[in-house]
Formats: sequence, structure tokens, C-alpha cells
Amino acid sequence: MKDFLRILRRFVPPYKKFMILNVIFNILSAILNLFSFALIIPILNILFRITNETYTYIDWTFNPLSFEAWKATPELIKNNFFWFVSDLIETKGGSFTLIVLGLFLVFSTFLKVGAMYMAFFTMIPIRTGVVRDIRNQINRKITELPLSFFSEERKGDIIARVSGDVNEIESSIMSSLDMLFKNPILIMIYLIGMIAISWQLTLFVFILLPVAGYVMGKVGKKLKRSSLEGQQQWGYLMSQIEETLSGLRIIKAFNAEEKIQTRFERSNENFRNLTKRIYRRQQLAHPMSEFLGTTTIAIVLWYGGTLILGNSSPIDASTFIYYLVIFYSIINPAKDLSKASYAIQKGLASMDRVDKILKAESDINDPDDPKPIALHDSIRYNDVWFKYQNEWVLKGINLTIPKGKTIALVGQSGSGKSTLVDLLPRFYDVDKGSITIDGTDIRDTTLYDLRSLMGNVNQEAILFNDTFFHNISFGVDSATSEQVEEAARIANAHEFIRTSEDGYDTNIGDRGGKLSGGQRQRISIARAILKNPSILILDEATSALDTESERLVQEALENLMRNRTTIVIAHRLSTIRNADEICVMHEGEIVERGRHDELLALNGYYKRLCDMQSF
Repeated sequence: MKDFLRILRRFVPPYKKFMILNVIFNILSAILNLFSFALIIPILNILFRITNETYTYIDWTFNPLSFEAWKATPELIKNNFFWFVSDLIETKGGSFTLIVLGLFLVFSTFLKVGAMYMAFFTMIPIRTGVVRDIRNQINRKITELPLSFFSEERKGDIIARVSGDVNEIESSIMSSLDMLFKNPILIMIYLIGMIAISWQLTLFVFILLPVAGYVMGKVGKKLKRSSLEGQQQWGYLMSQIEETLSGLRIIKAFNAEEKIQTRFERSNENFRNLTKRIYRRQQLAHPMSEFLGTTTIAIVLWYGGTLILGNSSPIDASTFIYYLVIFYSIINPAKDLSKASYAIQKGLASMDRVDKILKAESDINDPDDPKPIALHDSIRYNDVWFKYQNEWVLKGINLTIPKGKTIALVGQSGSGKSTLVDLLPRFYDVDKGSITIDGTDIRDTTLYDLRSLMGNVNQEAILFNDTFFHNISFGVDSATSEQVEEAARIANAHEFIRTSEDGYDTNIGDRGGKLSGGQRQRISIARAILKNPSILILDEATSALDTESERLVQEALENLMRNRTTIVIAHRLSTIRNADEICVMHEGEIVERGRHDELLALNGYYKRLCDMQSF
């Protein structure tokens, strides 16, 4: 229950107004329900001629400050109502009285269902608003968390949390709000009515409630455990689908369709078996509550009938039937309470999974008192050490990058080139040492100001399912059509954009799937050109291009790099011959540095790399 209340405190407070209205309409609905049921008594009396009792109209004035007035009011209302019915029977006849009572019943039922609808109506903004807020929080958290968090999580599992788990929380909170407001209100008002009619009969209602609550609680705990396992298995299924979609080309190339299908079917069968167990427990709610409710009704019917037959009952037969109708009306909210307990357990399991994202701590944050940052002199790596888990990936890196110079990083795969570059925009933070720009530690400024200095062109062009215009202007909110077109011209992308179906408004598909590799890369370069950053990071930006495209783009890159501080991760050594300094990395260390000719003369690592590529 504590975890459940924690969810309500986190997500429901912005919707207090709707909660209050919901409670008011639920109370009104329950009172109108009691009133409409009360019309059963005079109808039965008329139909079966149960009583010949006479009533006299009592004139009275209600004083809200008087306890005696409150105490006498129910009996006065009952007396005057029966007097009205008796008088109507005497003057108009029983048949006409039944018509009047029937119209009263229809009208009161209309008011009751209207109040019920308004209770549902006021619940809708809470339900839809909570789900929106959770998804917004998850998406905001995803963009705030460091890359290290996602290297340990499956993308499919994260997608499953945003979709399936959030929907489960929605159902849980909806059921829980009914449990907290609607159902207890109905049960409480019906119980008050039952106690007013006969406290002896009502005593039986409380006999089985603790037993039923205990049984439901035991089953609910088991359901939460199974629900958590089921949601984890669902996340694993989503991960497999995401991997299949991403690697479809490789799957087909290696004739691995059957292998992938077999793996998926095995996981899907595990998910099915877990789901069966969950649903079987969940479906226990209705039959269990039905059985317990029927048992209670049987006890009440036996006890009340014995009193009436023995002439020792404080109520007559028609009132007893009214009592049974009220009691039966408690069964549905009691059933809803049991169903809600199951839904809450599933929702809590889903909330635990969502909280792995929402409560994840980021170790890369802005300082309390950030400093301004700009590049006028140089970037410095000062004895930088870094590791992802246990092994050091970078070991004591010392590197100075003067403003306007081009520094190239070369070396075998796994030597630490990409990691060295990823530390500069603080995708990760150094473990030891520091990185400074003009003497300011990059941890002493905001992430926004730091990354505003930089533009990236990656080996794999990362594009979005949007138009050419929005992909090029990504990150530059105020870009004009002329500026976007100029950036595309410099990147030699204007011609193929212009000849596309809708020009710059043409959608390029998921990850730029409608474009060739060379075209995707030129769009990525145009995006960096438009940003016009002080620091340019190129992760072998021409490696995905054919010979013709490479020639077109290389010139644009050289123009972009001129008088700009550039860090190049190079795989093709021929593209960095003119770099101001080449740093050769090996097992996390810079083992050689210098210009192209100088490094060749050393006859070391760089020379061997060049010879291997030439060969």
C-alpha cells in the first residue's frame, strides 16, 4: 500500500481539481442510488398489500445546528413519504400511484446515471494526463542520462517500458483511484443505509471482509512477482525485434532467418507461459469475489428470513428486500476492489521497471556555479585516465590542441581514439586528470555551453525520419531556407536535394533509408556546416563515400576545417596527410606524435599502419 500511495503522490497532485469533482459526483451517485432503491418499499407494499399501517403528515423545520434535528430527520422523511404514498393511493388509486412511483424511479435513476457519467468524465483527464506526464518524464530522462546508462540497457527493453509498462501504470492508477474514491464511497454509503435499516443484519457483512481481504492480499503478492518477470520478458522480446529490424541485412546475408525465428519463438513461448500464470491468477478475482459475496448473501438471507418468520425482526418483508438490494449493490464495488488490487500489483511491477529510468542517477551534471567557456587559445588533455568498467581505456593522456589546428588520431581498433574524443563533449567524464578549454575545466561549465562549441560528423551518418530541411537545420532553431541551402551547397548536397520529389521538404525515411550512404553523409556534413562550430569532430567522415562522392565532400571538408579547430579520427591514413599533428594511439596511450613525414621517418607504429594500408 505504501508503494501505491507513493505513485499517487508523484503523479496525481496536478489533477486535484478533477479528483475533488470525482469524489463529489461519486457521493451524489451513491446517495441517488439509495434513494431510487427506497422506492422499492412502497411499490412492494402496494403490489402485495403487505401493510395496512396508517401515516399522519408531520410538519417540521430543520435546524442544521441541532443534533436532535439530524437524528430525527430520516424518520420524519420516511413518515412523510409513506403518508404521501398512502394519501395518493386513497385519492387516486393503487394503479396511478404505481405510475407516479415508477416515474420517480426513472427520474432518480436518470439523475444517478448522470452523476455516474460525470464521475467517469472527471476521471478521464487524470487518466490521460498521468500517462502523458510519465511518458514526458521518461523521454526527458532518456535525453538527460549519459551514454554509459544505455550501454548497459537494451533499447527494446527501454521501448517496452515506455509503451507496455506505462500503459500498465495507467490501468493501475485508474483502478486505484476507483479503489480509493469511488468504491469505498459506494460501500460506505450503502453500509450506512444498511446500518440504518438493521444493524443486526449488517453485522454479517463484516464477518467475511477480513477473510476476503487476506485471501486477495496473498494472491496479489504472488501476482506482482509474476508481473515483474512478465514485463522483463516482454522487454527482452522487444529487444529481439529491434535487433532483427536493425540487422535484417546481415540476417538475410548469412541465411540466419531460421535461427532468428527459433530464438524469437523460444522467447515468445516463455513470455506466453508467464502471461498464462499471470492471467490465471488475475481471473481468480471475479470468481473469488462472486463466491464470497454469494456466501454472505446466503447468510444474510437466512438470518434475516429467520427473524421475519419468527416475528422478531425490526423490519418488515418489503424493507428486508430493500436491504438485500442495497447489500447486493455492495458486491460490484467489492468486486472492483479485488480487481483493482490485482491491477495495482501489476502496476507496481511496471512502476519498478519505469523507475529504473526515472530514478537513474546521472554522474554528468552541470555545476552549481557554472563558468562561461569559449575557445581562444587551446584545448588540453591533462594526464587523462578513463575506464568504462575495470580496465583502463585511456592511460595518462597529455595532449594540447591549439586553436585553428587539425589534430588526427590514428591507431588500431580499440586503441581509445573514439573514447578520447567522446570525453571532450562530456559524453563520459574522466576518472583522473582533466580536460580544459582556455584553462577552464569542461566540468566547470554547463553541458549546453560546452556542446554548443562543437559540431560532429560521424562515420555512420545519424539522421532522423524527417525532411532534408529539418535534418540539416537540426540544432539550429532559427535557420533560414537560404542558410540551409548554402550549407547543402558547401557539402555538395544541393543538387540531389533539389532534384528530389519535394526538394528540401522531402522526407528521407527512417535513418535516411531513402538515401545512399554518400548522400546521408553529405547531409550530416551540411548539418555540421550550418552549425558553424568552433570545434569540429570528424569520425572518418568520408569513409562511407564512394570515390566520386569522397572527392566532392573532401573539398567541402577542407574548406570547413580551414582556420577551425578540428579533431579527426582517421581510418584512411591518406585523408590526414596534411594534419598539423598526428597522434598514434596504442592500447590507450599516445605512442607517437608528429606530422606525416616525421612519423614515417620514425619507422614505428605509424609506418607499419601506412604499410598495411598500402599493402
